[in-house]
Parts: sequence; C-alpha cells; structure tokens
Amino acid sequence: MYKFSKKLKTFSIALMVIGAIGITWGFINAPSTVEQAKGIIAAQSNSHGSTHEQATTHEVKPHGDEHATANEHHDAAHDEHVFHQLQNRPWSALYVAMFYFMLLALGSLAFYAIQHAAQAGWSIVLLRVMEGIASYLPIGAVIIFVFLVLSTTHMNHMFAWMNPDLLADPESADYDKVLAGKSLFLNIPFFLIRAVIYIGGWIFYRQYSRKQTLALDTAADGDLTHYKKLFGASIKFLAFFLVTESAMSWDWLMSLDHHWYSTLYGWYIFSGMIVTAITTIALVSIYLKSRGYLEFVNDSHLHDLAKFMFGFSIFWTYLWFSQFMLIWYANIPEEVTYFAQRFNELKVPFLAMVVMNFVFPILILMNSDYKRIPWFIVMAGSIILVGHYIDIYILITPSTVGAQWKFISPEVIGSALFFLGLFIFVIFTALSKAPLKVKGNPFMKESEHFHY
Repeated sequence: MYKFSKKLKTFSIALMVIGAIGITWGFINAPSTVEQAKGIIAAQSNSHGSTHEQATTHEVKPHGDEHATANEHHDAAHDEHVFHQLQNRPWSALYVAMFYFMLLALGSLAFYAIQHAAQAGWSIVLLRVMEGIASYLPIGAVIIFVFLVLSTTHMNHMFAWMNPDLLADPESADYDKVLAGKSLFLNIPFFLIRAVIYIGGWIFYRQYSRKQTLALDTAADGDLTHYKKLFGASIKFLAFFLVTESAMSWDWLMSLDHHWYSTLYGWYIFSGMIVTAITTIALVSIYLKSRGYLEFVNDSHLHDLAKFMFGFSIFWTYLWFSQFMLIWYANIPEEVTYFAQRFNELKVPFLAMVVMNFVFPILILMNSDYKRIPWFIVMAGSIILVGHYIDIYILITPSTVGAQWKFISPEVIGSALFFLGLFIFVIFTALSKAPLKVKGNPFMKESEHFHY
C-alpha cells in the first residue's frame, strides 16, 4: 500500500495556500468601476513610457454636436469593454487552471477506459495510477460547473454570448445576428443542462469503474464477473465520451468566441488532453517507482508511455497546423481574426507553446533508448505539461481579457499553484486508499512480464 508522505502532503497544501494568496490578490486589485479601470490603463501606460494617446483618453473632439455625441458614446462603450476585460483577469486565470487540471483527470479516465475496452495487457500494472489521477475528476468537474453557474449569473463577463442585451432588441445596435442564429444551442438553460449531462456521465463511469476494480481485488480466482462488467461499461463510456468531449470543448472553450468556429476543435482539445494525461501518468509512475513502489513497472512500461507522449505530440501538432494553415490560407475575415488576435497580441507565448509542444518532444523522445530513461521522460514531460498549459491559456485568455492579458501575474501563477496543489493532494490521497497492484485482472501476468 502506498502511504501519502507527510512531506508531499505539506508541499501540496503550501502550494494551495500560496496560490490562494495570488488569486485573492488578483480579485482585490481588479477594478470595481470604469474610472478605476481607466486609472489602471493610465498607470500601465506611464510605466511603459508610452506617449501616444491611450484608448481610454480622448482629447481630440470631432466637429459638430452630433459627431461629438457619437464619439462619446463610442468612447464610453470602449471604456466599459476594457473595464470588463480587467475584471475578467482573475476569473480567466482561474478558469485556465481549473480547466487544465480537469482535463488531466478526464484524459486519464479516457485512456484508462481505452485500456479496458481494448483488453490491453501491457498497461494493467499502471491502472491504479490512472485511477488515482482520474480521482480528481469529480472535484475538478464540479468546480468548473460552479464556475459556469457563476458565469450565467453575470458574476463575470467571460462568456460574451450570455449578455442579454445581444438578443434583447433586433432594432438595437447591440443586437447580434450571428448569436441569434445560434441561440437554440447557446442559451443558458440548455448550456447548464448539457454541462450536467457531461459531468454526470464522466463521474458515473469513474465511480462505477473504481467500484468494479476494487471488487476484482477480492473476487475469487477465475471470477471474471466484475471484469466483464468493466469491459462493457468502458465501451459504452468511450462512445459517450467521444460525443461529450467534443460538445464540452464547443461549450466551455469555443463559445468564448461565439462568432468563430472550427470543425476539428473537439479533436484538437482531445489531442492536448490525452498527451498531457499520458505524460502525467508517466511522471506519477516514475515518482512512485523512485519511492520504492510499483516494483512491477519496468522500463518497457515507461518506454510505451513515452511512445504515446511522442506520438500524441505529433498528432497534436498535425491538428494545430491543420487548423492554423487552413484558416490562414483561406483568409476569411470571421475565421482568421481568431488567430490574428492570438499571434499579434500573444506572439511570444503563442510561438513558445508550439516549440514546447512539438519541437522539444520530437527532439527529446525520438530516440527509442531515451524513452527508457526516467530523468529524460521527466524532462520531456515537464516541457509538455507547461507547453499545454500555455496552450489552454492562449485558447481562453484572448477571448476574455483581450489586450489586457498578463501571463506573469499573481493571479495567473496563483491559480496554477492552487490547482496544482489540490491536484497533487487529491490524487495521492486516492492512491493511498487501495493497493497499487490490481488483483483479479486476467492480464496481470502478461503486464508484469511485459517486455518491448
């Protein structure tokens, strides 16, 4: 049995405390009025030595009362828009972190289901690790649901389509015809109902599969009742997962830019989710093995995990490039704006993310021998995990805070540390609740003697 070490537990709690301080700082320093927002922009302008006219400073007045009134209305609307972006900064940082770590758990659950549905033999010795990581899903998904509920009550302005003014009056200048065409899908009641279906289905399979594997531990020799139940449930879950994962990505990410859409967006999110989940499985396994556990895990198991890290990094790159290249080549204004904003406003993290998620994994993990070296896998895995965190940041932040983004800030770092601490605390607590070796699985012997 694994014992959650006091040092690691203290470390995870310390991360949560430090993270909570950063999150609190972000909310305290968010503006509460338009005037405060204008003051923040002015202060940022002064700190950068800018001498040009700022978006919230309007010195040049047009001739004529009618033009002046129109200009003032435009200026007021812009000031309010910037105010909402600055208010969104701590909310956006929170959403990036909670979504990223929820994806790690969901991806681990999906990979775990694939092993059972495929009746894979090599991975059985790693199933408890996958279960432990997936144990974060009920907590992480419920946290996201609470966040979505708060968004629907207009506690933040993350999802612009939730603004009732956009559909209130067809004669109004604020009326959004594009959103009106999507309103049967993008409306608050249906949005929350779908979220309940996604989360409920994921958690149900996670709890049910855990129950069956624990029952296998105490089942009589040769009794495959629970294994067969798990096999059937895994097949059904994967069918459910493939639909709900795509719909979740449309709802929780793509609808942040409700005018934009991509036909392979669900696959793109899946590829990032699965490579980070497999990477997390590898890193947790290496950690446990370094502490004297998982003695039945050999370098061939690590080699296969690293192969998946390598392969899915290429798959992620293929999808990223396909989406980017087709939109750039077509150059349709309503599509290319999405990437133009991200490339122009977040150029450094945008390019760094591509290098970290493609170039480094390819160079480090291409050699077959290196896939067996734990510290090499840890190095590659750390780069992959950070790179995909930046990817989620780039998917969310430009849509919610626009040009007011700030990657190195207390709320961004604090959110990442808080959810990292919570993630570590939850999964290692779960790992300490059951033996790390699954008993009763008919493929256990094959897995123990697996050699590549």
